[in-house]
Amino acid sequence: MTKLSPVILWFRRDLRLHDNPALAAAVRSGAPVVAAFIVSPEADDPWSPGERAQSWLRVSLDHLAASLGERGLRLILRIGRPELCLAQLAAETGAATVLWNTQYDPTDRAEETRVAEALAKVGVASRTHESDVLHRPGSILTGAGRPHSVFTPFYRAFLRMPPLAPSLSAPRTMTPMRRWPASVSLNTAFGKQAQRPILSDWHPGEEGAIKRAKRFKAHALDSYESARDLPAVEGISRLSPHLHFGEVSPRQLWQSLTTVPGSGAFLRQLVWREFARHILFHKPELTEQPMRGAFAKFPWQPDPVQTSAWQEGRTGYPLVDAGMRELRETGFMHNRVRMVVASFLVKHLLQPWQTGTRWFWDQLYDADLANNTLGWQWVAGCGPDAAPYFRIFNPVLQGEKFDPEGAYVLRWVPELKGVPVRWLHQPWLASVKPRRYPKPIVEHTAARERALAAYATIRD
Repeated sequence: MTKLSPVILWFRRDLRLHDNPALAAAVRSGAPVVAAFIVSPEADDPWSPGERAQSWLRVSLDHLAASLGERGLRLILRIGRPELCLAQLAAETGAATVLWNTQYDPTDRAEETRVAEALAKVGVASRTHESDVLHRPGSILTGAGRPHSVFTPFYRAFLRMPPLAPSLSAPRTMTPMRRWPASVSLNTAFGKQAQRPILSDWHPGEEGAIKRAKRFKAHALDSYESARDLPAVEGISRLSPHLHFGEVSPRQLWQSLTTVPGSGAFLRQLVWREFARHILFHKPELTEQPMRGAFAKFPWQPDPVQTSAWQEGRTGYPLVDAGMRELRETGFMHNRVRMVVASFLVKHLLQPWQTGTRWFWDQLYDADLANNTLGWQWVAGCGPDAAPYFRIFNPVLQGEKFDPEGAYVLRWVPELKGVPVRWLHQPWLASVKPRRYPKPIVEHTAARERALAAYATIRD
């Protein structure tokens, strides 16, 4: 019997065994499988994971290693540039092929090119698979053959695409190596910067993702459309970190929910995620530059003092401050509140949208480059399918509408305890004002007029 050369399975943001096409291909080969994860130096990637994301990643890898161990494999960790580490690992193991699931962020695409070229130079084949998207970028175009820049037509075109292939089961067994190559420990790979504790209501890893999806399906999916804007209730999926790290695939979610009555609003959010990835694939410069060229001359007014007040939840607007404090403490923020705090930064304070993008990137567990970039450009009015420039969220009205009893605000801004509900979202009007809570750093009407004037300078 001919001895098969090992294959290397390069894990990236696909930290799961279910519905993992590259893993399935490795198992089908019948060859010994070397599962590897490469921790790259931060200098290699301007969008390397922030501290929060690093903490999540470390725990998720620990769970992945345990799952692989149950099937006879080890997760090999290396530190360095992926193209060098994988070529070295192939030389050590005699592997003839490296398999991975493609990622579409700009730096990931550049990294994949470097890896494929380096492997080809030493006679090692590369095989890539689709995992992070429902349909490959470039496959959903306008009638004129161009990428979509507006969500609704993209959504309609998405729904006309051929049915998805069935998701893949996790393999029960895999062929191990007789002798394993060297591996560094998680502590060595990540160091102290990834030791930040993760709050008990988060459970990184594939098992945690599956449990979260089942909980959402059983308890919140049927009310998602009406409850998703209410930050005080369990009305959202909280699956975004699991999706970002590939602990559950978008195809798994789509196929498990698409036949469930009332799932349409949530599935539409999955398509928005897809839309963001397709846009960034075609326009990788959007991580730093506005899609609408006129915004290159927008009269932003950078102010580190106001930015710090926003970051720390000291703006004097309770809903804004609650959201920013939730973010700092938990690494997460409710999506409705994300829109409000983002609008406040770029429109009330006239701070560049890139400032918000970077802060969210550093603070969020689900810091996803495509979603983060497109979300901030949408709020700022400079991106695809952008919100109208004159849409400036009133943080008082938003609070009164979506947190009418103040349960969310009081959880994160306890200084307001005792303020009557009537004044909870504008406590400066209460007869007895809270002593330890700041006054608004800007007045809403004046800030709105200033923002409209600024937008008028580039409107034409």
